[in-house]
Amino acid sequence: MSDLPFPPPGAQPPAGAQPPAGATPPQAPQGATPPPQDLVRSPLSDGEWHRMHPLSPLMRGGLVLLVVLGVIFTNLRDRVIAVFLPWLSEDFEGYEEWESSGDPVDYVIANNLYLVAALAVLGVVLIVVAGFALSWRFHTFRITDDTVEVRSGILFRTHRRAPLDRVQGVNLTRPMIARLLGMAKLEVVGAGTDSNVKLEYLTTANAETVRADILRLASGQRLAEGLTDAAPGRTGSLVSALGQTVSRELTGMVDGPETPVEPESVVQIPVGRLVASHILSSSTLFVALALIAIIIGASTGSTWLLFGFIPALLGIGAYWVRSIVKSLRYSIAPTPDGVRITFGLLTTITEIVPPGRVHALEVRQPLLWRPAGWWSIRINRFTGRSATDAATDQFTTVLPVGTIADVERVLALLQPQVPDADWSPLVRDGLLGPVVDDDGFTTTPRRAAWIRPLSWKRNGFRLDGDVLLLRHGLIWRSLQMLPLARTQSVGLYQGPLDRASGVTAIRAHTVAGQVDGRLAAVDRGAALRLFDDVASGSVRAAAGDRSHRWASERTDGGDA
Repeated sequence: MSDLPFPPPGAQPPAGAQPPAGATPPQAPQGATPPPQDLVRSPLSDGEWHRMHPLSPLMRGGLVLLVVLGVIFTNLRDRVIAVFLPWLSEDFEGYEEWESSGDPVDYVIANNLYLVAALAVLGVVLIVVAGFALSWRFHTFRITDDTVEVRSGILFRTHRRAPLDRVQGVNLTRPMIARLLGMAKLEVVGAGTDSNVKLEYLTTANAETVRADILRLASGQRLAEGLTDAAPGRTGSLVSALGQTVSRELTGMVDGPETPVEPESVVQIPVGRLVASHILSSSTLFVALALIAIIIGASTGSTWLLFGFIPALLGIGAYWVRSIVKSLRYSIAPTPDGVRITFGLLTTITEIVPPGRVHALEVRQPLLWRPAGWWSIRINRFTGRSATDAATDQFTTVLPVGTIADVERVLALLQPQVPDADWSPLVRDGLLGPVVDDDGFTTTPRRAAWIRPLSWKRNGFRLDGDVLLLRHGLIWRSLQMLPLARTQSVGLYQGPLDRASGVTAIRAHTVAGQVDGRLAAVDRGAALRLFDDVASGSVRAAAGDRSHRWASERTDGGDA
């Protein structure tokens, strides 16, 4: 990414051109190569500069202004009533207090300066509107054959660029207000921290098509199936069209994912299971202990417990509600450009994880989920966000809660290189094992059982083709899967107690994430053999990997 000064877009579209609403293509600077016409479907992907949706400034900053105006109006409520409805002012307590306070509003009222105040307010409104208009005019984007670029800023100009060969995915987010207006935000995920490029906002139809174009160009010369039909002409007034959009989106919130945009999900999560999975969590134990402490404190007169635990209980409750709402309408399905994951009731987020962008997986089962047989799946991948971003976690959990059958279907989507016939024994041995004595996992030797007293028979590894599997835990069970083609390095770690027992710890390094790729208490000889096998296997798998140009692999089997 780079921050560069550049001249504002000033060229007009050619005569006779009819770009879609919100898109005014100025002349592209020299050096920009437009993408091949047979690889793109949207007129916004022609290599020229285009503007965002006209309502983009309102969505990016105007809602904050509306909140500020609402707070101001609330604080001036008594004054507004006293000026326009004076016969009701006697009903408000403190009327005489603010009437004699001598603040600027009182000065305007006392000196009959209503016209001057109205002109001042009008001037502020005009300045804000002009700022929004300039912000929209200077906020442009373009898609070339190798990059996605966004320029923004009025006084302080910013130019961000995402190379297509480094794109890790394209997320489509539809906040509730934007969704009602038929708008969506695209986020091109880069391969570094704070490297994402955002297109805020486009119409939902344009956002879907532009995202498909970006993924198609990143995939490597996959021929388009043909350009989509031209957008139908607008019929009726703008107010009528906006009303139809709001009605359609409200119906979509109730009925479920909009069709035909959403492909059929391979996993269905009932609402009851989703709610129960949040209740049956470790935070529930904290809530139970906190309630017991509050009851004991109230009975003994220790009121300080109320101030200590009640805010925590309210925070946990809010977290539960937010997590459940975010996970509603979950769907996961295969597409030609990767695995499409959608979730969220009010704010809908749709992300596509292209092939080769999953660096590690972990299937986990908390203790309280075991009677129900539920599991969750999370992955390591580049999110383009900083580690402190609270929204990072929602892009790493690909299955909030599911059965073993759901786990098999999701793993088959995320790791297509594993044959379908191998998934059932892998999941059985990895999640529930050891089921049989020889299941292919090398476990902790008996002499080191004191290091893992409960799970030493289960704690182990297995190298299956180009995938390394690490099995952990007896109470909190988990299975980690690390594709060798995505493994950066492997390390062995041995402390003094490990040396005394003849064992060592293994760590397979991938991109930073919630899957650590670590396994302790492995026999030293077996760990050394695994070290050599993973080192050579990673080089071989990376040399033969073509998943970063997944379309060219399907079409001609070679590099793009």
